[in-house]
Amino acid sequence: MKKEDGFSYKYSAHEQEEIRRIREKYIEKEKTVSKLDVIKKLDKSVTDAATAISLVVGIIGLLVMGTGMSLVMVWGGDYMLAGIIIGLIGIALVASAYPIYNFVVRTKRKKIAPEILRLTDELIEE
Repeated sequence: MKKEDGFSYKYSAHEQEEIRRIREKYIEKEKTVSKLDVIKKLDKSVTDAATAISLVVGIIGLLVMGTGMSLVMVWGGDYMLAGIIIGLIGIALVASAYPIYNFVVRTKRKKIAPEILRLTDELIEE
């Protein structure tokens, strides 16, 4: 039997690393979630929810205020009073965004406080 001559190619170290990175994307990994990760996720959920709600209120307020401004500046005349009132409503909405943020943070923290305290007590005892 004759050994056939063939072409052999080995990848360089850089290419090997790239192959490993691509391979890692397709390997199922067990996700172990630590208590610290749960605490971080719960804490982040408080501010994320409050930020989203206050952003929505603020953006709606800006749009309402812009509508009032355009009523005053573009159409004027008959729409002047309506534009001023609508603009003031928009300003009130924009101004209420931060107090709404604080309210949501306080209420959500009260809601998840027992879970956070339980998890932190467990971590401190370990």
